[in-house]
Amino acid sequence: MTYKNTVYACFTGYIVQAAVNNFLPLLFITLQGQYSLPLTKITLLITVNFAVQLTVDLLSAFFVDRIGYKASIVTAHVMAAAGFILLTVLPEVLPPYTGILTAVIVYAIGGGLLEVLVSPIMESCPTDNKETAMSLLHSFYCWGQVGVVLLSTVFFTVFGTEHWKVLALIWAVLPAVNGVIFTKVPIAPLISEDETALSLRELAGSKAFRVLFVMMLCAGACELAVSQWASFFAEKGLGISKTAGDLAGPMMFAVMMGSARAFYGRHGEKLDLDRYMTASGVLCVCAYLLISIVDQPVINLIGCGLCGLSVGIMWPGTFSKASAALRRGGTMMFSLLALAGDIGCAGGPTLVGLVADSSTMKAGILAAAAFPLIITLLSRISIHD
Repeated sequence: MTYKNTVYACFTGYIVQAAVNNFLPLLFITLQGQYSLPLTKITLLITVNFAVQLTVDLLSAFFVDRIGYKASIVTAHVMAAAGFILLTVLPEVLPPYTGILTAVIVYAIGGGLLEVLVSPIMESCPTDNKETAMSLLHSFYCWGQVGVVLLSTVFFTVFGTEHWKVLALIWAVLPAVNGVIFTKVPIAPLISEDETALSLRELAGSKAFRVLFVMMLCAGACELAVSQWASFFAEKGLGISKTAGDLAGPMMFAVMMGSARAFYGRHGEKLDLDRYMTASGVLCVCAYLLISIVDQPVINLIGCGLCGLSVGIMWPGTFSKASAALRRGGTMMFSLLALAGDIGCAGGPTLVGLVADSSTMKAGILAAAAFPLIITLLSRISIHD
């Protein structure tokens, strides 16, 4: 096994995380009918998944270095595979909702660890251009999201939703196999032996880290503030059913975001990252304005697509800037940046919802335009260790 195998395993790791985050929402209606669950309990599953991953983001900063990256990344895959398997078993041996919730907690632990670990493992690999490699890596989450939705939809169409447990077991194979691969591939140290990782106090005292933390928070908010509403605009703009809207809207957003990341992954060595992120921020602001100001549903849908294209570089680009500016950031830095991103993922849609409650959803999207505007301004700040 070589470091090229490590890179491929990292790509697959993000596909696993996409499966963790996107498979169960496809079953919400099925689970609601099969186990007579109220919508409030179904919604809580999303909240618990996010809350557990957020907690793991924070705690991993204090234990990953102690047990090692290899043990941690293998554990992440074991938990993800176990969660999918338990999803098929526990609802039948426990009260159904308790069983489903327990399975969600188990695979959310795996998802949280993957979010923290995959990027630094990729960063440690001896690749030619780390910025482009990081962008290409994050594109695999997008392709994973598209793949999960497409393959699951095909399965349900052919075999019926009543056989969803078979599909859950099939998805469990992916983290199981990739976990075995991670036991065999080499993992380079993130920081050389003659250097000491920055402490939490040192990171908190770093202007560069504070700027990067806010950028990562805004990156998460930029993605989720619009993608959460993409299916709405697809239904309204195209006059299609809710099911088709759920597929078309989020999938379009994911394809555009993945394309942006793949483009930078292929051509990034010819581009200036700071200027690329600034241009992406400007495009994102324009996309938000198309969604919130123009009173044409089709234009709103186009705005959603442009938003997906514009946010593609924000998350991986911030990781790359952090790795270059804070070479001794270590696990603590990656954990806290993942935490910031997840806070943004919660904060963006929350701001939209709060403003929409007192006004309109378009007003909520307009308010959330502050996030790409902030990233545009901060991307021009010179940061260094």
